[in-house]
Amino acid sequence: MARVVGWAAVVAAVLTGALLLAVAALRWVNPPFTAVQVQRRLEAWSKQEKYVKQQRFVPLARISKDLRHAVVAAEDSRFYQHHGIDWKEVEAVVEDAMEDGAAPRGASTITQQLVKNLFFTTHRNPVRKAFEFVLAPLVEWILPKDRILELYLNIVEWGPGVFGAEAAARRHYGISAAQLSREQAARLAACLPNPRKRKPQRMDRYSAVILDRMARMGW
Repeated sequence: MARVVGWAAVVAAVLTGALLLAVAALRWVNPPFTAVQVQRRLEAWSKQEKYVKQQRFVPLARISKDLRHAVVAAEDSRFYQHHGIDWKEVEAVVEDAMEDGAAPRGASTITQQLVKNLFFTTHRNPVRKAFEFVLAPLVEWILPKDRILELYLNIVEWGPGVFGAEAAARRHYGISAAQLSREQAARLAACLPNPRKRKPQRMDRYSAVILDRMARMGW
């Protein structure tokens, strides 16, 4: 048993080191694909469905400030305060679960979600979550906040086969990510919890919540 645990620790250490080297490269290199994109392609192949990936990587400066602010307000309001893990949110989630007796809701930061999208899949399991908790602070140590946000906004899923802000803006509004209005940005951000099913035009209630959060955050 001890030998198995030892080998598992070695494998985990080697994998973590390899992933950190990949993260270091991301300071200068944009990822050509992500684990989630590979997952979606394999899912389509297994179902014999057509799969077309839509993605165009653009610099953060070419993504509407309103979209940047809307995504932070919706997904990780303390993004600029924490160092990869939002421990205040984790504590709140644990307290809610203990009081309600229900399964804990998600408390992933944008950095954790970036790690998941880049290196893992959307399937939930404790091993993936453990790697997220280990890697997220290290990612924050290696990459500046703006680069983390830039990567996330360019690779996150925004619909079947649609990845990144530029593809999402063109798919849903026929404009570039730089041209998105405040209202459009909030509606796109509202889709992120379930991007394969949610449509911006249906996000009236949640987009209003996001707009209110943006205003309270000084945006």
